[in-house]
Amino acid sequence: MTLATRLRLMTASAAVALTVALAPASAQDISETHLAAARAAISAIHATDDFDNVLPQAATALKSELIRKNPDLVELINTTVDEQAIDLASRRVDLEREAAQAYARVFSEQELNDIRTFYESPTGKKLLSDGPIVSREVLKAGEIWRRGIARDLAQMVGQKIQSTVAPKEGAAPAGDGANNGAAANQ
Repeated sequence: MTLATRLRLMTASAAVALTVALAPASAQDISETHLAAARAAISAIHATDDFDNVLPQAATALKSELIRKNPDLVELINTTVDEQAIDLASRRVDLEREAAQAYARVFSEQELNDIRTFYESPTGKKLLSDGPIVSREVLKAGEIWRRGIARDLAQMVGQKIQSTVAPKEGAAPAGDGANNGAAANQ
């Protein structure tokens, strides 16, 4: 899953959670046109695309595990897992329905149409394709900046503390000649 997609999903998830907590809406409260706008926006931003590999990956992992335990049943395992995976593929629409409802609870129908329009534009398509590259570069720059700020803060604080403490520590001790003369003059 790309960083940009994770950020997009985290932002959407947080917004959905907040909206549901503040004003829960049932599926009946959302019009069909609103849900259609949500589905179009989801398609335009590829919000659920990263889930396309879940079933194939699960099937591959299951095959490997079962074949490792039962190497004499390779053909049966492959056939059975493939058949069952195909049967489960129809459940992909459940995710799309839930995603559409989540987006519809957070965004108005007009906002969803605006989102779709933007992401179907050349600029929106470029943001989707090149946004992850920019996000990586921003994260890299942010990490360099964070380290520099932490280093500079530590250095500045160290200098300030040292300049405050050093004069007190640098004062001549009680047995020093400079202070003895002053004490004798008193």
